[in-house]
Amino acid sequence: MSSSNRKSNACPDCNSVNRRTFVKAVAGASALALLSTRSLSAGLFSGPSLNSASETAVSEFFKSLTDVQKKTLCFPFEHELRQRISANWHVTEPTLGETFYTSPQREMISRIVKGLCSEEGHTRMQKQMDDDAGGLHEFSVAMFGEPGAGPFEFMLTGRHLTLRADGNSVDKAAFGGPIVYGHDQVDKDASKNIYFYQTQQTDKVFRSLTEDQAARALLTSAPKETEVQLQGDSGKFLGIKVADLKSEQKSEVEKTLGILLAPYRKEDVEEVMEILKDSGGVDHLHMAFFQQEDIGGDKTWDIWRVEGPSFVWHFRGAPHVHAYINIGHVKKG
Repeated sequence: MSSSNRKSNACPDCNSVNRRTFVKAVAGASALALLSTRSLSAGLFSGPSLNSASETAVSEFFKSLTDVQKKTLCFPFEHELRQRISANWHVTEPTLGETFYTSPQREMISRIVKGLCSEEGHTRMQKQMDDDAGGLHEFSVAMFGEPGAGPFEFMLTGRHLTLRADGNSVDKAAFGGPIVYGHDQVDKDASKNIYFYQTQQTDKVFRSLTEDQAARALLTSAPKETEVQLQGDSGKFLGIKVADLKSEQKSEVEKTLGILLAPYRKEDVEEVMEILKDSGGVDHLHMAFFQQEDIGGDKTWDIWRVEGPSFVWHFRGAPHVHAYINIGHVKKG
């Protein structure tokens, strides 16, 4: 990809550091089932493995790399690039559409991405990549560590998307670490954004709140979107605690979590449930809504956050979508 093309994809409000249709009923219901009381009190899940679809394709991809490709794409597992998150960056220079990659390698990467998503999620992410960057071929990848020889992670980055596959190399780190999704606004109309259905659902939670509860949940300004560090049990969380809600309101929060998780593969959703259970369950989450950048002044809050000891989901829907997710076990003591 040429530098001029990358400049045309510039995202001036994307930090380089670190509204409006529902998901298909089946996909939402499937993820929601994992959030039932029974699921949260069940035995712990292990997350993805070397035999998961994406990880199998990652191993195949790694084995296909030439020595020249490895010099550009491969890093030690603990390399600082694996820790970086941004709504718009390339982990390595070559994009997938360049001759640096072979056609079979591009097909492997396509399988990796598909395996990381639910069917609905894959369709949505394909549209996002097409809309925001021109397609998967405008994204970049890297390998950290080596599959089969120790901890490893495959990482895909580009405009408004970061995905990871690690075969559970990092114990109790959902999605292999922090991930990002987003979408450009259409004519500055949030209702045309492919992730607005998530804001519609969080708005249902907000509108279920009493006046007193809403006063606790609604704040003037949001923290920086990249502030998604996990705080553990001693953390200070914004908004209203789910434990302070009535049962029907809690049910709406659980439905929200199901909808948020619906785009992702079952193994990662199950690992989220393990981590959430370990940190006290849904009751220990907080929900916050922010008056800042309310598109159209409709009081359907475009910026919102779900956070707890081991869970951060920060959604910034204005001026366009940037969402940062970090879910992982925080050791006590």
